[in-house]
Amino acid sequence: MARVLLDPTSERRPAERALTPRPASLQGRTVGLLDISKSRGDVVVEELEALLHADGVRTLRYRKPTFARPAPVDLRHEIATQCEVVIEALAD
Repeated sequence: MARVLLDPTSERRPAERALTPRPASLQGRTVGLLDISKSRGDVVVEELEALLHADGVRTLRYRKPTFARPAPVDLRHEIATQCEVVIEALAD
């Protein structure tokens, strides 16, 4: 089932994309935690990391240089090659 995602970059016609299926479990997977550099995003990442570690999940942490721009290509490539699941931390 396709879902409509709204793009805040002022597209006139929103792109339609199918969501990637979620894994049944995080056990045995590497979860990337991406802090987008907004205020207190690090607090969200720390809490998520503690919860995931309590369940025995391996995590890797990443941080964007600025929340105002998309993640640089090299950072996206690093995350994509090292992680199977990514959680993006948005906070203020």
